[in-house]
Amino acid sequence: ALALPRPAAVRSRPSRAWRWRNLLVSFAHSVLAGLWALFSLWHSPELLSDIQDGYSVSGHLLVCFSSGYFIHDSLDIIFNHQSRSSWEYLVHHAMAISAFVSLIITGRFLVAAVLLLVVEVSNIFLTIRMLLKMSNVPSPALYEANKYINLVMYFAFRLAPQAYLTWYFLRYVEVQGQGAFLTANLLLLDAMILMYFSRLLRSDFFPSLRKGSAGRDVDGEKFLID
Repeated sequence: ALALPRPAAVRSRPSRAWRWRNLLVSFAHSVLAGLWALFSLWHSPELLSDIQDGYSVSGHLLVCFSSGYFIHDSLDIIFNHQSRSSWEYLVHHAMAISAFVSLIITGRFLVAAVLLLVVEVSNIFLTIRMLLKMSNVPSPALYEANKYINLVMYFAFRLAPQAYLTWYFLRYVEVQGQGAFLTANLLLLDAMILMYFSRLLRSDFFPSLRKGSAGRDVDGEKFLID
């Protein structure tokens, strides 16, 4: 993916060149992790009946793989001096890394992590959306088609699994120790997902409601808002 030619709109600005590379790595992770999560649940559907103590080698390796990606992406953001414009990503990654490491060590709630990683199927189309915007693609029909696919995928693979896990944790998981830590992480992630969803709706479906340029980075653009 990194060997692919970069669009002129990307080559002309150093920060966009970094974002382009960063998004391609994110895209690769989304494809691998999203399909891996779906395969794990399809191959062992009985896991969904034991979210707290269910275990599979495939699911365990998937959580390890995604933990590595989140660590890599955090370091990439920091070392390339993009922390200010991408601080929300760093917060998200810190939450994911801490939660996933606790699951890897204890071996509990791995099924919940696999279910959460189904969200990466939605991220495939979200990342395509950002790549299309950055490259100033000359075909608006391609962006329009992806816009609606992205919305459907957001509901099916992001909002739905997140809502189910939140309901499950609040209803069945004891609010103490690891359960309390993961529940708090899950509720914070709920807030972030709803915030991102509102941004997506404003940007793609209600552009007249978009706010001003507060919080933009040195190039006049903010990574998450883009």
